[in-house]
Amino acid sequence: MIAQVILSILLAGILIYAFSEYARSPVVAVLAAFITTAGLYFVWMPEHSTQLAELVGIGRGVDLILYIWVCLSLIVVLNLHLKLRTQMELITALARKIALANAQAPRGQGRSCGRSVTCCRGAIAARALAPRSGERAQDSTNGLVRVRGARKLPLTPTLSPP
Repeated sequence: MIAQVILSILLAGILIYAFSEYARSPVVAVLAAFITTAGLYFVWMPEHSTQLAELVGIGRGVDLILYIWVCLSLIVVLNLHLKLRTQMELITALARKIALANAQAPRGQGRSCGRSVTCCRGAIAARALAPRSGERAQDSTNGLVRVRGARKLPLTPTLSPP
């Protein structure tokens, strides 16, 4: 009886949390409320979980509940892993954009040609964004082109048709 009361209090807390999260994620809240309600039912009617387990081909109701819990836990862990992986990819893309936006010319190369620093930043960005397969990439800010895989040649202005 004491275990039933403690489990009921814990499940009631989860049920309250599920209803409070309904506005943010209705599907998760309804699913959590359903599972919690089933848990409360089986806490107070354990013989029904045994009957359901025997119907499925498992000996005891506790085993059935444990198997279901393990499966649900694995699904939650997989979901969290996929969300974390997506977040890491977004952080990587953001870091790349910030790095390109704040790129500076290496020491000794900046302003030696008499151009402004923004010109050098555009050239660095053009080099960083150039494709790896020998294709041409053009920096839209100053019309410079760099071909990856070619010898170290300075960036050359593109010729636009008259």
